[in-house]
Amino acid sequence: MNPEALQQLLESVASGQLTPTDALDKIKYFDFEPVGDFARIDHHRKLRTGFPEVIWGLNKTPEQIIKIIEVMRSRNPVVMATRIEPDIYQQLKAQIPDLRYYESAKICAIQPDTIPQVHTNGTITILTAGTADLPVAEEAAITATLCGFSVKRLWDVGVAGIHRLLSSWPLIADADVLIVVAGMEGALPSVVAGLADCPVIAVPTSVGYGASFNGLAPLLTMLNSCAVGVGVVNIDNGFGAGILACQILRLGERLKQRIQP
Repeated sequence: MNPEALQQLLESVASGQLTPTDALDKIKYFDFEPVGDFARIDHHRKLRTGFPEVIWGLNKTPEQIIKIIEVMRSRNPVVMATRIEPDIYQQLKAQIPDLRYYESAKICAIQPDTIPQVHTNGTITILTAGTADLPVAEEAAITATLCGFSVKRLWDVGVAGIHRLLSSWPLIADADVLIVVAGMEGALPSVVAGLADCPVIAVPTSVGYGASFNGLAPLLTMLNSCAVGVGVVNIDNGFGAGILACQILRLGERLKQRIQP
């Protein structure tokens, strides 16, 4: 944090030119920390958005990821990196012994033994059309879990065997937010949205034959859904879906607190 800017801000509060509330809003955008000449860690992201910065692991070197993790862990009880391949994790683990790996999700994290649950009773339920969609779905599930939210899983219930989905109706009915992950033609989110009374986050995956165009076909299907209440994230973006689901539940909790006497 820039000391001169902070001093000027505090003097403005002391003189009455700025309210403490306005000062807090300005402080939210102050704090970042350089790491070498390749990164600037946004320590105040959680203060602004409710969630800390997460490391995108793909295309970073193991040395860069290690340095970023070591800086971030001093400020956050949970530090998370996505898109970490197993061989990269082994290199990270050699330098950071307490690093944990979620292989299906390709996520590694430093975390306490018990992750504090956020103050919400909401549940995120995640569905996949097929087993091949599991890596993207697990990225969403682990992301939400590490953020302190309750997650339920329902795998391999695609429209090719619709009875599998219908037999799991109680699990869908109990969900507060649904994340539906599908490749191929991407029809599952539309079907689920026609059954559910909660927000549906659709995640297209790059699973499919040539005409699926690496996820473009299911993406367009989901964007053109006839069912209402469907929001769509980018292809294979399980992380984005997980964070969006958490934001929805956090907003619901905040609104509930506003109306309580």
